[in-house]
Amino acid sequence: MSTGENPSVKHDAYAVLKVGDFRLFLTFRFFTTIAFQMQGLIVGWQMYELTKDPLALGLIGLAEALPNIATALFAGHAADRYNRKRIIVWFTLLFLVGTTLLFLFSIKSLGIVAAFGVFPIYLVVMISGVSRAFLYPSIIAMMSQLIPRHLYTNASTWSSTMWHVAAITGPALGGLIYGFLGVRVAYLTVLFFLLIALVLLGMVKNRPMPQFEPGESLYQRLSSGLKFVFNNQVLLGAMSLDMFAVLFGGAVAMLPVFAAEILMVGPQGLGFLRAAPMVGAVAMSLVMAHRPPMVHAGRYLMIGIAGFGLSIICFALSRNFYLSMGLLMLSGMFDNVSVIIRATAMQLLTPDEMRGRVASVNAIFIGSSNEIGSFESGVAAKLMGLIPSVIFGGIMTLGIVGFTSKFAPKLRGLNLRAIG
Repeated sequence: MSTGENPSVKHDAYAVLKVGDFRLFLTFRFFTTIAFQMQGLIVGWQMYELTKDPLALGLIGLAEALPNIATALFAGHAADRYNRKRIIVWFTLLFLVGTTLLFLFSIKSLGIVAAFGVFPIYLVVMISGVSRAFLYPSIIAMMSQLIPRHLYTNASTWSSTMWHVAAITGPALGGLIYGFLGVRVAYLTVLFFLLIALVLLGMVKNRPMPQFEPGESLYQRLSSGLKFVFNNQVLLGAMSLDMFAVLFGGAVAMLPVFAAEILMVGPQGLGFLRAAPMVGAVAMSLVMAHRPPMVHAGRYLMIGIAGFGLSIICFALSRNFYLSMGLLMLSGMFDNVSVIIRATAMQLLTPDEMRGRVASVNAIFIGSSNEIGSFESGVAAKLMGLIPSVIFGGIMTLGIVGFTSKFAPKLRGLNLRAIG
């Protein structure tokens, strides 16, 4: 992958890792991501065991997405108005409370699921959606405060690398612990990782509160992030492209069905299937840390999303566990190209006092599309059948790439070096 950089300038792929607070913060995010990913897999497999219904898996995504979307703009406003570290602490604790409740629901002698069915699980998933809505913009905004501007691309790459390593570890651990030790031990492990994360966050130095205009109304502050994104073709195009690709091309929500009925590998195999895209993403992150795609970023973004769509189509047709894992790894490699380019562009184009609100808009576009994509996958699988629905999603992803390439020329020609 060509970077378009002057070969006489030495690129330090590890520069941002030499910043102490950034290392601590990155490790905090590593352990929270392990916890989030583990809990997602545990809840998904537990729900499928209780209901045997693919639509129930899709409803998990909807239960998390709706409160996430409803509170995202308020979360962005909070990240630009109040102490970001304090927000992260409180909403990590809220997620921990939700995990504790899920652990209690899993104790059969308490009879909670027997009495109320799966409704209490959906309720906790909704609480988790609120927690993640507030965590995301504060984490993104605070991370930018820990490093100088010239390290943004390097920080995005290593942040993506560590996130994906954690996202490999989380599902693999979740599947193995659930399969061999049971659901209660699995939830206790999630609690353990959340406690480690809180200790690490406590070691990160506080940063100053962001600047804000005291005369702005709440409505003006809530809407300003939307206006900023919708007036910027690069940000709007990148967020929209990834949103629709994830919305239609995500097969992750249906992996419990693939593991149980198509590949027949159980919860242990499900953990490896969930981890496979992350393995591919880590491999691509390491490549991009050494050779960042700066000059032709827009072109690589389009290629990455198209490759993701093709990988998902081929995955739907596979009946071999190892081939399916390989195709999911490939999808993760392609997807991570767009993740790093979009994150870098967002950091470079957004002023510090707007970071929380712009990140919250990104969360609505990207983060919630994962959960709504899960719902779409569940509905499509119910109506069209599992395999045709995933193929349809991959084809839609390819169509969206073509549409965006034609109607967002500034994104197609994006040069990160020119705006860095």
